[in-house]
Amino acid sequence: MGRGKIVIQRIDNSTSRQVTFSKRRSGLLKKAKELAILCDAEVGVIIFSSTGKLYEFSSNR
Repeated sequence: MGRGKIVIQRIDNSTSRQVTFSKRRSGLLKKAKELAILCDAEVGVIIFSSTGKLYEFSSNR
């Protein structure tokens, strides 16, 4: 049995939203690194937080 469908909506609590952003960001950057290694691909990711802070990843060959 699969998971149920959830509604995607903005998290109203700013502290909870920031914690979720940090966890999702680290997971996304990890997946980008894995993709670059496993597929020998050039990967680039740019993420801006709600405060405007920049986070980036780029693979090097």
